[in-house]
Amino acid sequence: MNARLLVITELFLPTKGGTAVWAAEVYRRLGGKDIHIVTADVPGAAEFDATHPNTVHRLDLRRIPWLKPESLAMYLRLLRKSLFLAVTRRPQGIHAIRALPEGLVAWLVGRLTLRPVVVYAHGEELTTWGSGGKYRAMRFTLTHADAVIANSDHTRATLIQMGVPPERITLIHPGVDTDVFRPGLPCEDLRQSVGVAPGCKLILSVGRLSRRKGFDMVIRSLPLLLQQGLDVRYALIGIGEDHDYLAGLARELGVGDRVKLLGHVSPDDLPRWYNACDVFVMPNREINGDNEGFGMVFLEAAACGRPVIAGQDGGTGSAVSDGVTGYRVDGKRLESVVDKLADVLGDGQLATRLGQAGHARAHSEFNWPSIAQKTWSLIAR
Repeated sequence: MNARLLVITELFLPTKGGTAVWAAEVYRRLGGKDIHIVTADVPGAAEFDATHPNTVHRLDLRRIPWLKPESLAMYLRLLRKSLFLAVTRRPQGIHAIRALPEGLVAWLVGRLTLRPVVVYAHGEELTTWGSGGKYRAMRFTLTHADAVIANSDHTRATLIQMGVPPERITLIHPGVDTDVFRPGLPCEDLRQSVGVAPGCKLILSVGRLSRRKGFDMVIRSLPLLLQQGLDVRYALIGIGEDHDYLAGLARELGVGDRVKLLGHVSPDDLPRWYNACDVFVMPNREINGDNEGFGMVFLEAAACGRPVIAGQDGGTGSAVSDGVTGYRVDGKRLESVVDKLADVLGDGQLATRLGQAGHARAHSEFNWPSIAQKTWSLIAR
């Protein structure tokens, strides 16, 4: 594969998050310097770009508070750079990793230079942007793109409801680096660092500390699991607006010593943390239309051979095969979360079976080379 593309993405490594990982991992496998990435300048960018095979163009994409709208300068900078590259490099196509801001810029550049435009849809943005101007701009972008990549069946169904022609939608799931996320990594030091003694079970979550992720339901589960005779501890990796709420909830329920809010961890340690846990859980739920679009963390845990528990809302059904690689629960019902945690933590054979099935599925369906090949098939049409 040797694609010649212009890729517009505000989110790109070393920025953290699944969208940034997806953009970096797929396009490095689709070609070299003829793939031009237009993205934000962030700390650590120079070091990352020096080893990335694509040509990366960094811009100051900060919003300006006194400007109305605040994002106007960002749009203009993206447009100017992207239009210049489209004219001078003549790419096969223009790919936008989100509908806004990238997709709207990509659509305009594509129409001015007669290049096909592909826009990614991740799910949560489709249901959280209301019905105002931002929503209308997003809908315009998605319905006028030449092709739209949906990250899950749930996202695809939502796009169709919005008026995107089904024949323009291609279902491509995110992937996982199965060389990085794998079983058998040393992790006993991590278990000890959060107080996991022999016979104790470690529950792990990874994600932004926001209410829809359902991390508060995991904390509420701990006293009930202890009552059932399960010695459990909970490690939570991530930062976000719910940090103080979660810490306070743990103290209020008397499990403050069993909950460890770890913040960010190093990229090298993240696969070891998945190995360290006995079960990975993110019982996400919908709050005011805000949903989990897919959940790449479920793939990372599965690739490490760990059973996973997800919420039923959103697009997690594409990431977690219910009853095969883990379980999907009602993230709004505490008893639903507790029951499945107790099942997995209390039955070693069940946990092993789910973990092995998840590991096999991650390798067969979600490895990045396979995801890149599906993307290449879209380009080569």
